[in-house]
Amino acid sequence: MSLVSIKDLKVSFKTRRGNVQAVRGISLEVAKGEVLGIVGESGSGKSVTSYALMRLLDKGGSISGGDLSYGGIDLKAASENEMKDLRGREISMIFQNPRAALNPIRKVGHQIEDVLCRHAKATRSNVRSEAIKALEAVKINDAEQRYDAYPFELSGGMCQRVVIAIALACDPKLLIADEPTTGLDITTQKAVMDLITELISERDMSALVITHDLGLAAQYCDRIVVMKDGEVVEEGQSDQVFTAPKHQYTLKLVDATPRIGVSVRELLLPDQRTPFPELKKVDLPLLEVRDLTKTFQGKSGPVHAVKGVSFTVKKGQSVGLVGESGCGKSTTSSILARLLDPTSGEVLFNGEDLSKTPARKFSRDPRRASIQMVFQDATDSFNPRHTARQIIGEPLARLTQMARKQRRSRVEELAVLVGLPVKLLDRFPHQLSGGQKARVGIARAIAVEPEFLILDEPTAALDVSIQAVVLNLLVDLRARLGLSFLFVSHDLHVVRLLCDEVIVMKEGKIVEAGAAEQVMTSPTHAYTRTLLSAAPHPPILTVPTSSAAE
Repeated sequence: MSLVSIKDLKVSFKTRRGNVQAVRGISLEVAKGEVLGIVGESGSGKSVTSYALMRLLDKGGSISGGDLSYGGIDLKAASENEMKDLRGREISMIFQNPRAALNPIRKVGHQIEDVLCRHAKATRSNVRSEAIKALEAVKINDAEQRYDAYPFELSGGMCQRVVIAIALACDPKLLIADEPTTGLDITTQKAVMDLITELISERDMSALVITHDLGLAAQYCDRIVVMKDGEVVEEGQSDQVFTAPKHQYTLKLVDATPRIGVSVRELLLPDQRTPFPELKKVDLPLLEVRDLTKTFQGKSGPVHAVKGVSFTVKKGQSVGLVGESGCGKSTTSSILARLLDPTSGEVLFNGEDLSKTPARKFSRDPRRASIQMVFQDATDSFNPRHTARQIIGEPLARLTQMARKQRRSRVEELAVLVGLPVKLLDRFPHQLSGGQKARVGIARAIAVEPEFLILDEPTAALDVSIQAVVLNLLVDLRARLGLSFLFVSHDLHVVRLLCDEVIVMKEGKIVEAGAAEQVMTSPTHAYTRTLLSAAPHPPILTVPTSSAAE
């Protein structure tokens, strides 16, 4: 029996340029006890469909046609009071960004209490104990202590568990999970998805999982709906959809997903696959990290974020740095980028110890141009009031003596180099797509011709097809400009594609290091094996590319 039925749904938004049709007559059903996955790229209408089901569209959005029903209730005809009663009690949602979904100035326990009291699932006398039970249900250790914590005091994975606790506090029958693992490391991602599916099974719930991670969808969903440009292009059992896709778009998504046995060029469409450029490697050290440590002063005493880390990056080499959140990856990369001072140890760059120059003074150091960084969230690393031209040109203005005319010409050269149309240079960040912003971030980082580039999860939030293009761009730039990379990531499949060597960190220490292929296929440390087993395994095609239907 269907719990949710969507028939010929149309959703449009009023914009300055007229109405935009975001969802174009889609139909789907969610059966009782079923986990249905909706996959597709950004802008395909996945999230809009879920917001329409919850009747949470903003003022500019409207359901312009079709039917929506839940358990026989006509959601289009339901009043706002009826919808408020259904939200949380019958239908709950886990939002993509857990920190944004939580109130930053209220204790997490109180936020769970709000839902319990709103739907009369607890009284003033027992609401605290019920909130603690909700935290325990999502396997949060020391639930009583966490009850009084604020969101900023919790890790990303812990915040996601709190959001799940809020969503499930009233025992809803339908759970909508909108990109529930974006930005989480692989072990936390697996723990969160295992927890969601376990709770769904225990409580006899149904779920709608929205994601662009095909490996995750294949592993956790019973049935898959593939969306493109507001329409459903394919639907079926998860193993069938991914191993023998019938639509060319589904095939494109599967092909673009990094997986074992596939090169970075094979992620692209056949007509985009150019020969690999010749990489020039020199058997000389560019960066030498010796016994690096970093200690922060916490509330309960010193926190040892990095503990005696040592490694070398050679000229023209790409080294991957992997591990869970909190393992010390970001702290290490911030020290190497000279944004943070180490407590002790040396950072030798071309034989010179950069750690002797304080981070606050390094921005004016002539060696600043040699080390640049591409940040994880391009949007947060840009000035929203600057155009793409100004953002790319900023390092040129600060670190070179170029005249304005020269800078303008250089910015346009960089745009062409990273595949960004020159006509987009006068747009602001909010007017660019995720892939375009990633290109702006890369162009800014290579503007002053660095020798060493630190890449901090540069493709984590991108769709698989855009990620494929950006990864190939990085491979080409590395060869063309003779760059050395430190690639910080939790996506082991991407690291294997892009890196010569891999360093695995755990609790501030290096537990394994070696050639990427060797570490990924024959790890020696138990922790590395844990990471590899936690990584979702994307589906493998059983039909040749040429036989997939248009």
